[in-house]
Amino acid sequence: MANLKEIRNRISSVSSTMQITSAMKMVSAAKLKKAQDAITAMRPYAEKLTELLQNVSATLDGDAGGEFTAQREVNKVLIVVITSNRGLAGAFNSNVIKQATILADTYAGKQVDFLAIGKKGNDFFRKASNVIDNKSDVFDNLTFENVAAIADVLTEKFVAGEYDKIELVYNQFKNAATQIVQTEQFLPLAPVQSDVPASTGDYIFEPSKEEIVLTLIPKSLKTQLYKAIRDSFASEHGARMTAMHKATDNATELRNQLKLTYNKARQAAITNEILEIVGGAEALKG
Repeated sequence: MANLKEIRNRISSVSSTMQITSAMKMVSAAKLKKAQDAITAMRPYAEKLTELLQNVSATLDGDAGGEFTAQREVNKVLIVVITSNRGLAGAFNSNVIKQATILADTYAGKQVDFLAIGKKGNDFFRKASNVIDNKSDVFDNLTFENVAAIADVLTEKFVAGEYDKIELVYNQFKNAATQIVQTEQFLPLAPVQSDVPASTGDYIFEPSKEEIVLTLIPKSLKTQLYKAIRDSFASEHGARMTAMHKATDNATELRNQLKLTYNKARQAAITNEILEIVGGAEALKG
């Protein structure tokens, strides 16, 4: 059995760890509320914009989307991996990295590059894959304007023919304890799959529907990327809050076990001392 000093040191170490994990849990809980409100407020707008774009474009010819809908033979693929800049969030980052790796394997024999949004994804893929850029600094000031600049870069690369397909891999926020790994095609725009005939109602379009679609597409792409990053940001804080809650509970349980072990060891030491004293007294009598 470990001596009393070793057990006291372990109790002190575990208690310090418990204070840290508890503080991190509270910080993540505070940040989660703001991040959750942001993604919850944005989703209706993003969904309505997508619905409007699909309804209008579905009534046009197949090539109405121009260069954004160009279906080319896929030889060069860019995977945008959205992770976090920090760890201690359970399986949050590893799930995205695993899904991105599986997705890359489906394009065996093709050129597959990565664009990292988040240091954890960049640190992993730069060791074995081609990471063309790292946009981790976007989390320092997460605004629509900063994300729109990234979306413009992706769009330019697709239009210029540098890549035939661009996909997003990220965690979608469901609640604090649940994040769902999503894979979304960013470009080219996928054709609308629906059995219901598209209808734009009795509307007069000014300018033409074609011009409206070509104006909405870039805005829709920027909104899609912004929503994905916002989803990931909220998921990160939810995952970290959950992970730190579990870590605090485990540290509390371990500390209690160590205290019990310490008390037993101290009791055994006291008992041994009493036995030695009694033994010494009996020896003197003899």
